[in-house]
Amino acid sequence: MAEARKVPFFNYPFVYTHEEKELTEIFQDVGRRGAFILQQDLRDFEKNLAEFMGVKFALGVSNGTDGLLMALRAAGIGQGDEVIFCSHTFIATAAAIHYSGATPIPAETNEDHQIDPEHVKTLITSKTKAIMPTQLNGRCSNMEALQKIADDHGLHIIEDAAQGLGATFKGKMAGTFGIGAAMSFYPAKVLGCLGDGGAVFTNDENIYENYLLQRDHGRDHKTGEVVAWGLNLRLDNLQAAFLNHRLKKYPEVIKRRREMAGMYQEFLEDIEEIVLPPAPTEEDDYFDIYQNYEVRVPNRDEYKAFLAEHGVGTLIQWGGQGIHQMKKLGFTQSLPKTEDIVSKIILLPMNMSLSNDDIEYVCGITRKYFKK
Repeated sequence: MAEARKVPFFNYPFVYTHEEKELTEIFQDVGRRGAFILQQDLRDFEKNLAEFMGVKFALGVSNGTDGLLMALRAAGIGQGDEVIFCSHTFIATAAAIHYSGATPIPAETNEDHQIDPEHVKTLITSKTKAIMPTQLNGRCSNMEALQKIADDHGLHIIEDAAQGLGATFKGKMAGTFGIGAAMSFYPAKVLGCLGDGGAVFTNDENIYENYLLQRDHGRDHKTGEVVAWGLNLRLDNLQAAFLNHRLKKYPEVIKRRREMAGMYQEFLEDIEEIVLPPAPTEEDDYFDIYQNYEVRVPNRDEYKAFLAEHGVGTLIQWGGQGIHQMKKLGFTQSLPKTEDIVSKIILLPMNMSLSNDDIEYVCGITRKYFKK
């Protein structure tokens, strides 16, 4: 086994230090121009992001959570409505539904940790207005099945694509399937800025115009006149400049993350006790970007402690709870498949600071644990 080393789960200083010179130059350029709010850097980033995704409209916003709320409101979701979402997600997904005025309805999780379309069907009522899949861990949900359900019942699809930039299902990118979508650029995301940031997407011009009003105090972007109630949900121009710089290299980042996922697959696939994510194949309906590398193991807490003893950082995503298990929020559902999955999940290191030796070390420690 490789010599002992430290492999943190995520190296936050690396987000800045590996591009310190370039990011400092961007900061100086933006600052010297006094270009802080709704300037050309933001417009350039929005244009390039829309082109990368193959969507008509992309709009930079304050964060992914605000983006989800904007997409719901733009679709007319509100008081008395129900929105179905996957219980294995971040609380922001359900919170956005709640603050739109609608009721969040949690659905079961599939083996690939995405929303279960078959369970979605059983949750539809006369109040259901939308399905909000989370494109989790850099993998798309089965959007074909979800779209059929939506079409059959006259429902909107609104995507939580916070972890999905660049992931595709049958050649179509996460964030481009439904009437609206939102994405996050939190520093630990595959495309991350140096603070909070997000974007919303749509192919519908009316939805886009609504986004513009919501983002900037209800002001008409052409006249400056206040024509609706709005908020301050803008992406800072400086963060947009950082993101635009990083978007140019984004295909290389995706390639590297898929290489790391391939290494995990190669070194761990013969261990019967561990359930790995789907492998990074080229000939498949799914193209995954591996925002996270989420595995399932028995005795999860013991495994986590063993890795920590050997210098490997891990994370149990969202405390190992499905949203429906947060009973203080009023949920009463029982989702046995999701409860089983979230009791076993753990994230192994997956980020751009990792070397091949780091991955081999994590896998070596894992193999040592399962040989005990």
